Amino acid sequence: MTRMVSFTPEVFFALFEHYNRAIWPAQFVAYALGFIALILAFRPFPRRDRIIGAVLAAIWLWIGVVYHLLYLTQINFIAPAFAALFIIQGMLFAWTLVLRGQVVFRFRPDVFAWTGLGFAVFAMAVYPLLGWLADHGWPRSPVFGVTPCPTTIYTWGMLLLVQGRTPLHLIVIPLIWSLIGGSAAWLLVVPEEASLPLVALAGLALILWKNRLAAGTATP
Repeated sequence: MTRMVSFTPEVFFALFEHYNRAIWPAQFVAYALGFIALILAFRPFPRRDRIIGAVLAAIWLWIGVVYHLLYLTQINFIAPAFAALFIIQGMLFAWTLVLRGQVVFRFRPDVFAWTGLGFAVFAMAVYPLLGWLADHGWPRSPVFGVTPCPTTIYTWGMLLLVQGRTPLHLIVIPLIWSLIGGSAAWLLVVPEEASLPLVALAGLALILWKNRLAAGTATP
């Protein structure tokens, strides 16, 4: 894992500052889309599920193309591989959720949905606060919707809001990135990213449990 990091924490945070200033005010757009997707999970709305899927596809594609390919490549030689992961995930969201419409998002008063809501709120509100407390607040911090780690946490949350079975092919890349991104907690001194593998572990366990319950319900 250390071979992936050929730069110092200071260089990493400087990249975030340059990136955040360059794309401003895209962060506001990302937050607006994230809130819309989350609210739609609570309220019936025409084509709700496809809209949520489009939001997830858009933010993963943005991070793959803009963050990884256009910016992270300046300091990390393996960034194109990271970009490929995010672009593939964005395409999977577009195909499964938008074009085929195979998934229904709906908040339910159960452990899965409440945990999913908690993950989404954590990614959008608590995660940046942890960065500020660690002395690398805005603009030198990862931001939901335009950088990988908080977006991955949010994604775990949204996948727990899926009614019934969550397609397992949608969790493979978030799981991989949770391990990669979580390594930054100690390799690059980004303590808030230590939450990423913990969220992934909990999210994976809950999704497998939820899918098993859904399969049992569907069996006559």
